[in-house]
Amino acid sequence: MNETPSDHRVLLRGEHVTVRRGDREVVRDVSLELRAGELVALLGPNGAGKSTLLDALGGIVEPECGRIERHGRATIALQAPDLARRSVLVNVTLALAWWGVPAPARAARAREALRTMGAEHLAERPAATLSGGERRRVHIARAIAVRPDILMLDEPFAGLDAEVRASLLEDAVSVLRSDTRATLVVVHDRAEAWALADRLIILIDGELVAAGPPRELLERPPSPVVARFLGFDGSLQEGDEILLTRPPHVRLDADGPVRAQVTRAVPLEDGVRLELELQHGRLYTVAPLPAPRPGEVVRLRVDGGVRFPAATASDVGASSGDGRPGG
Repeated sequence: MNETPSDHRVLLRGEHVTVRRGDREVVRDVSLELRAGELVALLGPNGAGKSTLLDALGGIVEPECGRIERHGRATIALQAPDLARRSVLVNVTLALAWWGVPAPARAARAREALRTMGAEHLAERPAATLSGGERRRVHIARAIAVRPDILMLDEPFAGLDAEVRASLLEDAVSVLRSDTRATLVVVHDRAEAWALADRLIILIDGELVAAGPPRELLERPPSPVVARFLGFDGSLQEGDEILLTRPPHVRLDADGPVRAQVTRAVPLEDGVRLELELQHGRLYTVAPLPAPRPGEVVRLRVDGGVRFPAATASDVGASSGDGRPGG
């Protein structure tokens, strides 16, 4: 039977991929698939090997061992949005020329891609005059204009202030989604992954430690390491188990069954992040103003979290809890 794009067929497959940079094994025994119609986010802390894995999948570096199959045209947009000292339109048409698009079709294809990224008004501007956010829009438009079967982007939202980043992320959600293309995006933090991805791949210390829908992984992380990375910063020992929690699982309640002492209070924009010390652990929550101060004793309830055998969680340190694992 002939496959069509709507079959969600595999467009890229990596099997047992290992990559070295000099003497260091940066990516180790990673297997994954990307299917048509999927938008997959690759997430991990700084130094996890995300960019190296992307380079291997895109053919920029050769893996030491393993096998990579690509079906169709693959395009990779590296993290730095380097543009030629020409107009924005010329930058996009140059990419199309490199890919062999006939000259008569280039300008229209380029303008269409710029329009989808909200950047058509920049077409005649010199690239050197663009802001950081504008350069990112052009960078993504240039990759989309090629119309690849497999699109890979390395941290396309990095280095932008919060407002510009939020605007670009909002526009990119629909632009990067395609029924016929497989898209893999290395993202900087969890919020980007939740906004974009159908499926999330987590890479830690060069190893693929989890894969699945973002909400599913957040509700049922497969290991303490993954839970910590996904923001489960609180821990409470209960017999032979460790309960790991995120701040939304912990709620101050004057009639709550759990007693704790506030050991730290960090002001936030809309409340206060509290560190709470208990007899058998430490939890975190966000409380509205006015909030308890350090030294005060409070009552609370814990609703949710994830449990692991204590032996598997004992050596896993708490995350920074800022919600922004690095790239």
